[in-house]
Parts: sequence; C-alpha cells; structure tokens
Amino acid sequence: MRNALGFAFLLGVLLIVSLPAPLKAHAILLSATPAPNDTVHGKAVQVQLRFNARIDAKRSRLTLVLPGGELRPLAADQPMPDTLTSALSQLTPGSYILRWQVLAEDGHISRGEVPFSAR
Repeated sequence: MRNALGFAFLLGVLLIVSLPAPLKAHAILLSATPAPNDTVHGKAVQVQLRFNARIDAKRSRLTLVLPGGELRPLAADQPMPDTLTSALSQLTPGSYILRWQVLAEDGHISRGEVPFSAR
C-alpha cells in the first residue's frame, strides 16, 4: 500500500512537471488613434497604436491605404515597448485604412486594420 501511494505521488509530480508552460498571447491592439471608423480633420494626424504586449518595431510595419487604393509605407517610432507611432501628412478628404503588422515578444506576427476617414 505504501509503495502504491509513493508511486501515485511520483506519477502526479511527473505529470505536473511535464505540462507545457502557458503560452504568451499574440499582440492584440488595445487602442488606436485615430480610432476605428473615426473622422479626422486636417491634413496631418499623429497615429498611435498600443498593444497588450511588447513588440519589435524593427520587424513591424505600418502601411496607409489611400482613398484610391495606393499603398503608402509609414515610418514607425516606438516611444514605449508596447506602442507604435507615426505621423501622417498630406491627407485629403476620403476613406483611409491603416494596416499594421507587428512581431510580438512571443515570436508571432499579428495583423490588423484601422479604417478611418479624413475631412
């Protein structure tokens, strides 16, 4: 009986130790400026994207889709480990899409879009 309890205890410990570590989540967009479906006024606007995890700005991309469908790559700054910023200029009235692709610290790529319009 004593050996059976010892074996069960050992088996339990081995089972717990062999469980995989919890995986870190992909980068999820927490906030965006401009906000999704927002309307901005003026020809220049500051973009800010904040995520739930640290991101690698050097391996991340921001692209602005212009009203005619043309793609404009944007330079991204990283003022904080979880934030990307960029300056938009020469906006004309119309509908835009800010496309983002970020590499999170867990090694996974996340992508998304923020549609907005300019007046």
